[in-house]
Amino acid sequence: MSSINATRRVPQGPLHLMYRVYRYILPDVDAELTRWERRAESIPDPELRKQALASIHSKRFHCQGGAVYAAAQMEYRHVLIPLIVALQTISDYLDNLCDRSTSLDPDDFRLLHQSMLDAVNPSASVQDYYAYRQEKDDGGYLEALVRTCQTCICMLPSYSAVFHEVTRLVSLYGDLQVYKHIRKELREQELLAWWERHRHGYPDLLWNEFAAATGSTLGMFTLFMIAAEEGVTADRADVIKDAYFPYVCGLHILLDYLIDQEEDRIGGDLNFCSYYKDVGETSERLSRMVSQARLHIGKLPNPRFHRMIIEGLVALYLSDPKARMQGAVRLVTRDVMKKSPLMRIFFWVNSIFIRKKQEVTLT
Repeated sequence: MSSINATRRVPQGPLHLMYRVYRYILPDVDAELTRWERRAESIPDPELRKQALASIHSKRFHCQGGAVYAAAQMEYRHVLIPLIVALQTISDYLDNLCDRSTSLDPDDFRLLHQSMLDAVNPSASVQDYYAYRQEKDDGGYLEALVRTCQTCICMLPSYSAVFHEVTRLVSLYGDLQVYKHIRKELREQELLAWWERHRHGYPDLLWNEFAAATGSTLGMFTLFMIAAEEGVTADRADVIKDAYFPYVCGLHILLDYLIDQEEDRIGGDLNFCSYYKDVGETSERLSRMVSQARLHIGKLPNPRFHRMIIEGLVALYLSDPKARMQGAVRLVTRDVMKKSPLMRIFFWVNSIFIRKKQEVTLT
């Protein structure tokens, strides 16, 4: 597919994008998640089964948000949606395993996340990812997710051009998951030591913002999206990665942590937004992250599409019921949204969609 034809097919306005998302993308995502849910229900080990099902039930909006990138490549949505859902499901499942883990072994966490590196490398062999933990028998669930990613990747015409950048982002993601899930008294010092090895490349970030950026899968999904085009070069992949990392990716995860602050406080989980000194600094740094994200995606082809991704991303998180229940988050929501009419449109639509889903659930 030529870049000219691809450009014509990329949604350029919110109504066009939302039509595709609600008409095609979300139903396909739901179908994929239903398939994985059924597979998870048959996991023999009760703890692995519990965490696999919990990750699908409580984090499905991660897959819904990530799959929006398929709206720009509708001819490849049958490849991109299963790929994005499978990789995000691995991410969410492993996050649950590490967050609620019976282990605090960094080798365990490293080996679990090797599955993500293998998933984005079509020539990799699957391994015993549970070798360092007590629970082992998932009935082939994690292997099936890895194989699905590999199969889909082989169908993307320009994946070889983006492979290096995808691997770098997945590698950083794995580093984060190891350092943030080890023993609590070691987490911060390991994260800060890790930051020292990378801070020269990101002088305007705080350490918690860099760490947050590494926790996002959006850069990976964007690279999958452009890999669906023919003739993509490694230089273009590098431009895409630099546009998304660290600002769009950092914004993504900081928003996730923002709405989870109360939940993480109760659960004793690390939360990167808690390192801001007060609500004022939180609002200021998030607003800055939004501005930088907009600036950097403005340099990409089809900047309107990527701008809509950012506005929709913020609206998706800030319209979440958890956000409305926290007074401090409502203040940040007001400050971040007040400068963007487009974001308010997405916020309104997402709020309606959430209410309707809740009504269906209650009836």
